[in-house]
Order: sequence, then C-alpha cells, then structure tokens
Amino acid sequence: MNDFFAKIWAWVESTHIQEQVADVDYVGLFSNPWFLVPFVTLVLYLLYKQSFKDLIIVSAFIGVWWVSGTEYMNTLVVGEELQIEKVLPVLFGGAAVLGGIIYMIFGRSD
Repeated sequence: MNDFFAKIWAWVESTHIQEQVADVDYVGLFSNPWFLVPFVTLVLYLLYKQSFKDLIIVSAFIGVWWVSGTEYMNTLVVGEELQIEKVLPVLFGGAAVLGGIIYMIFGRSD
C-alpha cells in the first residue's frame, strides 16, 4: 500500500504543480484580457441564469487555488518533515469545502 502512495506522490512531485501554482502572476492573470473576458463572461452568465450553486462552486475552486499559493501552504513541509499541526487545519478546511460542494451537488434540489 505504501508503494502505491509513493508512486502517486512521485508523480505529483514530477508534475511540479506546487511550484507552478506558487509562481502564478496574479496581477498579470487578472489583467490579461485572454483570461479576464471569458472569466467575467462566465460569472455574468451564471448571475443571469441565477445559477448560484455553480457560482459558489467556481468561487470555491478559486479560493482553493488562492489558498494553495499562500505562505502558510509553503510551510507545511519543513526540510523533509511534515508539520502535522499545520496540516490538520488544512485537512479539516478542505473536508468542509468538499462536503459543502458535495451537499450542493447531490443534497439539494433547485
């Protein structure tokens, strides 16, 4: 079982996703018309259709993306050691967000 998770972790490290998220130029992204026009169009369309559930899900994804690039997330692993006192709030916060999204998708009817 540990070999399975080791392979998955090695693949995640090989993609360099954490570095890519940390190196995103937020100001450049939100001032780039190739990103901003479709994003604003999507938000306005969701508001027009009154699809607040989808708007909340998009906001949650943007929030998770923003949180993953904060300094707090960079300090989760110091050296080769995982800081368990910092991982638990992230774990419970992620579980709450995921639970809310699952509830909105499957638990509620519009």
